[in-house]
Amino acid sequence: MRIGYLDCFSGLSGDMFLGAAVSAGVPLEKLASVAESLGLGAHLEAKAVERAGISATHMVVTVHGHSEEPLDEPEHTHEHPHGEHSHGEHEHSHEHSHAGHTHPHEHAHVHRGLPEIRQIIAAAPISDEAKAFALRAFGFLAEAEGKIHNRPLDEIHFHEVGSEDAIVDIVCAAVAAEALGVDRWYASALNVGSGTVRCAHGTLPVPAPATAELLKGAPIYSAGPQKELLTPTGAAVLRALGAEFAPMPAAQLTATGYGAGGRDFPGHANVLRLMLGETASASATDSVVVMEANLDDLSPQIVGYAQQKLMEAGALDAFVTPVQMKKGRPGMLLTVLAAPSDEMKLARILFTETTTLGIRRRLEQRHILERRFENVTTPWGAARVKLGLFAGEVVNAAPEFEDCRHLAEASGVPLKQVMQEAMRLFASASGRKPEKSS
Repeated sequence: MRIGYLDCFSGLSGDMFLGAAVSAGVPLEKLASVAESLGLGAHLEAKAVERAGISATHMVVTVHGHSEEPLDEPEHTHEHPHGEHSHGEHEHSHEHSHAGHTHPHEHAHVHRGLPEIRQIIAAAPISDEAKAFALRAFGFLAEAEGKIHNRPLDEIHFHEVGSEDAIVDIVCAAVAAEALGVDRWYASALNVGSGTVRCAHGTLPVPAPATAELLKGAPIYSAGPQKELLTPTGAAVLRALGAEFAPMPAAQLTATGYGAGGRDFPGHANVLRLMLGETASASATDSVVVMEANLDDLSPQIVGYAQQKLMEAGALDAFVTPVQMKKGRPGMLLTVLAAPSDEMKLARILFTETTTLGIRRRLEQRHILERRFENVTTPWGAARVKLGLFAGEVVNAAPEFEDCRHLAEASGVPLKQVMQEAMRLFASASGRKPEKSS
């Protein structure tokens, strides 16, 4: 199994991910060709730079001949540490103040809504898998913005992340992720930075609201320069990758790459490190915390609510088993499976949302199948099929429930029909016999 590990000790942005991918071996020409094909007047280039003595690749997006790299001088008043121009000095026109002088930029950013961005992605000359990745990333961004501004997804009008350079970052990140051929992604805890950032809606603390919404359930911290280190685009790419937050698993290291941010901070390497490796085992193993609580005095409705809260907070699973307790009382055993890093957060939910006075816990090892997704295009839209592989052989396949649910709700078609069609298409494409539905 091929794994990818993102070491986010200096945060993450779209251009840092691209730089790390190119540094690790993804051909620049492949990504540059995609950028130019999007019809945005964009050009993508790579620069070899140093960040606190570390050689890294810095990606620069030029739109209609204009590059918006941050200036090197510390007096520059509204810098973007990663060279990602997604935070709000840039509206329909903008200017930079540098050393007491203003330098207006004549070009304008076009800010698009989700339907327009979907059209750009649909027309892009990239694979269906890459299109699905880019759509997921922008879907996550739209959900975050919609929750913050209390608007439906299709009414969200992206300001910063709807501009040309952010679209290039996400679409090219989708192509880069596919080219890397990683079966499973992992990431370290995320350094979000500190201070404030100027957005289209004003000056806000780091992490910006959209970034914070995207990072729910992720381990974060703040260290180093008082700058924004983790951007909304970076957070959306991380979510689209489906990365697991854990130490790097045992693997044979095959490649490393360093993607540079736009600033060189003294004493702080402003880079994203990507490590690629191969695991030799037929199935991977990891550690999980098993948490249990006996409940005999709580309404089943409240147990169901607590179960939902646990899953939303990042539990790997939460399930209820009927048990008979002392004095013959019927009760429930609530069991939670969690990553060790999430244990205390989930324990708090158990204590506050249920009547338990104690939680049993133990650390266990588990075998887990290699997982990957295949994309199918149903009559109602694209959906993913989740595969489980043992020693490289597909032993399980199932349509991704959330994808099928969205299609069913949007089209008015029964959910079971969408799921059956997704599996039929996958079986037809892979030469597998369709499984009989129950």
